[in-house]
Amino acid sequence: MGHHHGHSHGHGHSHSHTNNKKALLWSFILIASFMVVEVIGGLLTNSLALLSDAGHMLSDAAALGLSFFAIKLGERKASSTKTFGYKRFEIIAAALNGLTLILISFYIFYEAYHRFLTPPKVQSIGMLAISVAGLLVNIVAAWILMSGDKDDNLNVKSAFLHVIGDMLGSVGAILAALMIMFFGWGLADPIASIIVAILIMISGWRVIRETFHVLMEGTPRHLDLDIIRKSLQSIPHVRDVHDVHTWSLTSELPMFSCHISMEAEGNHDQILHQAQTILHDEFHIEHSTIQVEHIEKGCPSKHGTCN
Repeated sequence: MGHHHGHSHGHGHSHSHTNNKKALLWSFILIASFMVVEVIGGLLTNSLALLSDAGHMLSDAAALGLSFFAIKLGERKASSTKTFGYKRFEIIAAALNGLTLILISFYIFYEAYHRFLTPPKVQSIGMLAISVAGLLVNIVAAWILMSGDKDDNLNVKSAFLHVIGDMLGSVGAILAALMIMFFGWGLADPIASIIVAILIMISGWRVIRETFHVLMEGTPRHLDLDIIRKSLQSIPHVRDVHDVHTWSLTSELPMFSCHISMEAEGNHDQILHQAQTILHDEFHIEHSTIQVEHIEKGCPSKHGTCN
């Protein structure tokens, strides 16, 4: 009978973690500052496209702040009551960000509906100026977030999608302002808002779907259990690999556990080491729990077998 637990963090992970914190903090400062300008501008110009973009910027600021807080909280050490520490709060924060996107899109739909019924007068010049400034701010924020680990960190990815959605909101507001300015078409304002709301909703749904998969301890999308099982079974004197589980603590930290049945002539420590090496080198799994047992003794579970 054998048990092994492997856990290691390289320099690369630490570097990307620091980048994520810096990217989120600077983006938060930038977005929160301009959000105040856009709210005032939206009220003065009476533009729903601007106000919806300002509302999205408010959610951006909250999302970025929450994401930064989540990463800071995740740095707290594990304790006897929270043996994995607070890392999973990053996923909860990402889920809240996604939900916020959905709620904001519904609010924009509601406001746009009323503006279709009674199109208001919009100050197109002021709307255009603020929209262009908002687009520039969002481009800078998106560029900052791209320096983070947005492809692997779900929390940074959700914040990045917030900013991209807001960038699209600014583009929509610019187009609407131009339509009103040159053609006097007031309906361009609520139409632009609806298009932005749909894009925001799609982004929010994607984030919620991914976070739900992680919270339900689903298999990480980049891992194939059948391939992992075959790789472990290729180790000499390994007869069977069963009770295989893989899940994610956060989007960056896949976890793995399994039972390995070995033949009588197999060497316990050698098989354990080879299995750990395969998981680390081929599948980039740094945190694993492996139990090795002799095939003739079976698995010491309640029913005497493991599936």
